[in-house]
Amino acid sequence: MVVDLRSDTVTRPTAGMREAMLYAPVGDDVYGEDPTVNELESYAARLFGVEAALFCTSGTMSNQIAIRAQTQPNDEVICDRLSHIYLYEGGGLASNSLVSVRLLEGDRGRLTAGQIAAHINPDDVHFPVTRLVSLENTVNKGGGVYYELEEIRKIKEVCVAHGLKLHLDGARLFNAMVAQGSQPQDFGQLFDSISVCLSKGLGCPVGSLLLGSKELIRKARRIRKVMGGGWRQAGMLAAAGLYALQHHVERLQEDHRRAKILGELLRAHPDVKEVYPVQTNIVIAELHAPLTARIWQAALQEHGILISTFGERAIRMVTHLDIHDAHIERVSEVLPRFSIQKEHK
Repeated sequence: MVVDLRSDTVTRPTAGMREAMLYAPVGDDVYGEDPTVNELESYAARLFGVEAALFCTSGTMSNQIAIRAQTQPNDEVICDRLSHIYLYEGGGLASNSLVSVRLLEGDRGRLTAGQIAAHINPDDVHFPVTRLVSLENTVNKGGGVYYELEEIRKIKEVCVAHGLKLHLDGARLFNAMVAQGSQPQDFGQLFDSISVCLSKGLGCPVGSLLLGSKELIRKARRIRKVMGGGWRQAGMLAAAGLYALQHHVERLQEDHRRAKILGELLRAHPDVKEVYPVQTNIVIAELHAPLTARIWQAALQEHGILISTFGERAIRMVTHLDIHDAHIERVSEVLPRFSIQKEHK
């Protein structure tokens, strides 16, 4: 048995999703003629209570489009130092939008309204113009933690008071919703732009959505084209997105339940120094020195358990729709059998 906990991006379409993809009507989306893409975008916009949506190839693309559409060269974007838009999008903020970044130190990637208010630049030619605030929910590098809605409302108030746009990198936003009992429209009314991945916990083979006003999506469609992101007969991929939004959201609570079990197993292991609090489907653990994450990764791989390294001493496990109770039982059998720390003493 192979237990692939590296990421929720490794999922494969379910049988129902494959059937939906097989029979999806298609057309040329660059001409606006793919009926399934149009249906997905309309459905998502209604779901979040916003005016429009745009189907993109990836969360990186939808994030980068949103930032470019709402900034000018020499502007500044405020985000946490753990943000995906800063760490894992290939320097796109600089190359796509020509903006600088104000990195803040939040609570495992979550910023507060007070922090943001204290770092908005004054109207001074020496400084870039603070233009946009970007939040990530859930925070990947923070162990899948999510923002409380009340704090987001306070951040929105700061943005409105200072004329700033507010963007949400919601790669795992539905995980946050299921965990805290919130609804898509709770977020739709607070953000100027939202990026939502369909290819992580929701289980699609590819794709993300950018949500916002009609004017934003009009600009975004042009930027997507410039980036080479114009779809042709993309309806089969859009059908997977529709199926996921309609069938795969509530089941995320099963991923969260299994992640908590993994967290407890790691917390009891002698090699583990600390396990971040587990709120959703991501489990991050720090190992005791001098152990390294790569040593642990290799040891578990010998038992058919695949994980990710998250720095020198941190490991990450992510549950998803292809991880079942039998996989968790396999991990619970393997973990107590070895302690690399004891073996090296």
